[in-house]
Amino acid sequence: MSLGISPARQGHLAMLLFSALVAGSFSLGGQIANEIAPTALNAIRFVIAALVVAGVVLARGGLPPGVGRAPWRYLILGGLFAIYFVTMFEGLKTAPPVSSAAVFTLTPVMSACFGWVLLRQVVSLRAAAALVIGAAGALWVIFRGDLAALAAFDLGRGEWIFFWGCLAHAIYTPAVRLLHRGEPVLGFTLGTLTACAVVLLIWGWRDILATDWAGLRPLVWVTLFYVAVVASSTTVFLVQFAAMRLPASKVMAYTYLTPSWVILWEIGFGQGVPPALVLGGLVLTLIALSLLLKDEG
Repeated sequence: MSLGISPARQGHLAMLLFSALVAGSFSLGGQIANEIAPTALNAIRFVIAALVVAGVVLARGGLPPGVGRAPWRYLILGGLFAIYFVTMFEGLKTAPPVSSAAVFTLTPVMSACFGWVLLRQVVSLRAAAALVIGAAGALWVIFRGDLAALAAFDLGRGEWIFFWGCLAHAIYTPAVRLLHRGEPVLGFTLGTLTACAVVLLIWGWRDILATDWAGLRPLVWVTLFYVAVVASSTTVFLVQFAAMRLPASKVMAYTYLTPSWVILWEIGFGQGVPPALVLGGLVLTLIALSLLLKDEG
């Protein structure tokens, strides 16, 4: 079934697909962000995602033993996930998708910091350099190459909102390892998705009841099912698949491809190409990717 492809290359292909699929949620989200409340969209999204993963778990013989221990862990992880996704769609109301994707690329450097705080994980010198270069490229795109705006830290409202969500995501990554107690990954994922759905249903029940679901245009429903099935369930599987074949630093590296994929999605939606000055920041993120993908020597 592998068609002669090595496990490492399978992992790289999985993460390449992951970065492209995640980018789609930025572009699609930007198209419909002002048509539905972020809490309502994400509550239904995670209900669907949890049901999809539950179906896979049942098809594989049911819930593994031990998954139900200490359910508070899932509430912490699900809450962090909820903050990330709600702020993403809230930020997309005013922030361009490419700029939002650039904010997302700040997550690895923040995650590395929280990894040290929570787990005392230390990154190599090459990985640290890559994280700094990637962050510089992200800031370049966010501030559109405007040094005066960067010096004044003139961050747009949408980018600022999403930054706090990325901070929550950065905490989530090391928190998974901290809170995991040896359960099978698929069962652990189901617990996290279910907790996230519960948090969002409680958080956004007013928005859910106030939404005219029958009156939503088809693109909203396309986006809803895309982010539920493709950008949630499928990408969770791809990350797990790659993590079993690649070092964590290399899995994380593919985050830096997201803004470039978003540009391709935006071109596909007829939104045009961003200014040439912005593309310079994307070059830095690609340099960061190449550094993180090099073998440690």
